Amino acid sequence: MTARPALARRALAEFLGTGLLVTVVVGSGIAAQRLSADVGLQLLENSTATVFGLAVLILLLGPVSGAHFNPVVSVADAILGRRTRTGLPGRDLAVYIVAQVAGGIGGAVLANLMFQIPTAISITERVTAGTLLGEVVATAGLVLLITGLTRAGQTLPVIAAAVGAYIGAAYWFTSSTSFANPAVTIGRVFTDTFAGIAHTSVLPFLAAQILGAAIGVAAAVVLFTPSAPVGSHPAAAVSKETLA
Repeated sequence: MTARPALARRALAEFLGTGLLVTVVVGSGIAAQRLSADVGLQLLENSTATVFGLAVLILLLGPVSGAHFNPVVSVADAILGRRTRTGLPGRDLAVYIVAQVAGGIGGAVLANLMFQIPTAISITERVTAGTLLGEVVATAGLVLLITGLTRAGQTLPVIAAAVGAYIGAAYWFTSSTSFANPAVTIGRVFTDTFAGIAHTSVLPFLAAQILGAAIGVAAAVVLFTPSAPVGSHPAAAVSKETLA
């Protein structure tokens, strides 16, 4: 296995990748609201932009940091690679998470600025029993997908396409529209637009995402034999999530 780039470079890649992902999610949500009156069409426009934007970011930044862009993916990397010492060390994990959360907030602010919308805390309440279950399902599926493809030794382009496709589908088949990403969830607090989420909804969403990630990791351990470190391939996000 080749040596990883310096931690500062990887952290910058995670900051930029997560930030641009949130910019895609929030910006396309704002554009969709302005261009279309129908809510279903707005979600289609938002999800389509996210699919392509996420895949491009994974292809671009995967060789630098693994393109996690998602704290639960980074935690899964650290846990699954602990025995073989191929996962993120504790210090690297902490740096990744800080970079991802900061990037998520910055990405929302950037989208607001581009569309000349004041940065404000969202008032969109999203918590119901159904949406929390949706977040568990979305996050479990995302972590299982990334871990399974990585353990199967799939290439970066395959993983980028698969993760983008999964997030695009999960926009529609989950009740929460598949945030599936704590950093993206926190970032989307800072835009009172189509993609926003109220701060009072964040902790329940984070709890659901953590539970979903645990289920995804457990399923991957049972189903797939390790063949490559999780950190050597991208993990997205998605989260949706990455996402409206």
